[in-house]
Amino acid sequence: MSRYFTAELSALEPYTPGEQPQNRKYIKLNTNESPYPPAPGVAGAVAGAAARLALYPDPESGTLIRAAADWFGVEPENILCGNGSDENLMLAIRAFCGKDRPLAFADVTYGFYPVWCQLFGIPQVVLPLKEDFTIDPADYYGLDKSQGVGAIVIANPNAPTGLALPAAALAEIARRNPDAIVIVDEAYVDFGGESCVSFVQKADPANLMVVQTFSKSRSLAGGRLGLCIAPAELISDLKRVKYSMNPYNINRMTEAAGIAALADRAYFEKNCAAIRATRADTTAKLRQMGFTVLESSTNFVFASTARMPGGELYRRLKEAGVLVRHFDTPRLQNWLRITIGSPEQMQGLFDALNQILE
Repeated sequence: MSRYFTAELSALEPYTPGEQPQNRKYIKLNTNESPYPPAPGVAGAVAGAAARLALYPDPESGTLIRAAADWFGVEPENILCGNGSDENLMLAIRAFCGKDRPLAFADVTYGFYPVWCQLFGIPQVVLPLKEDFTIDPADYYGLDKSQGVGAIVIANPNAPTGLALPAAALAEIARRNPDAIVIVDEAYVDFGGESCVSFVQKADPANLMVVQTFSKSRSLAGGRLGLCIAPAELISDLKRVKYSMNPYNINRMTEAAGIAALADRAYFEKNCAAIRATRADTTAKLRQMGFTVLESSTNFVFASTARMPGGELYRRLKEAGVLVRHFDTPRLQNWLRITIGSPEQMQGLFDALNQILE
């Protein structure tokens, strides 16, 4: 780092995104992108929006928000659009946590949570998963009183494990922490999880918010679009932070893409069903090969084998032209997170695995 970098951030460990190599063609199963293109109407909608790029977009993203409100059965004032779900998560953590209001999260979960804590000087309360990688909701009860937390963030289904809690368990965590906000990160919920949006519809509990993304189930990872769904007063809090940082956060083309994606429910449901079917097939085949595979509610599987260390298997697969995700931490070093691609991509994975392991 340069000598001009602030001392406050000198110890910052930035988030490490999944590899996006450009040096060769890979079967890319490492960043949980969809193997299918966006809905057929998206390309035309984006092209139409491009004609108006000389003008700033609507800072409220009003047309998109109304379309999303119809989809989720809430009012427009219950929704905030973000530049990916990451921006909404960041806004929420900044809004509800501070130097004396920690953020609580699991020890094995989305790696951006601790980075934002470092960036904003927010203390962390880290709660270990059980030995089987599950979350015990009771571990999260009363953290607003015992630890003084400002917010609890739970990825549900969790990443990289793929495991999910029932929505009622998340609502109960919120009720057991009335003085904190519970943020449910539902990036993967469309592949088998149970959404907490129904609790937001009733504002019961009133301290529960949901964050979703268009990156996975709507094939818009390159468009960078996410939504926060929450009681109106919490959305108002987030807007105060958004308008202090990035008021024009959703560009015209992304807004048009999001509206077109929401309009095609049949295409959305078909792709989600296809990924679930491929996931079931992948899980069965990996288990036949002797892998331990957790029960996934996501568009990836979390797998381990005693036949080869995780790091070595990751490297051997990369050499064979197959990218998967490996986390080199003590609890995860023998596990791989494998995105569910098309059936053809998954066959390429199994061809490589057979060659490497046999």
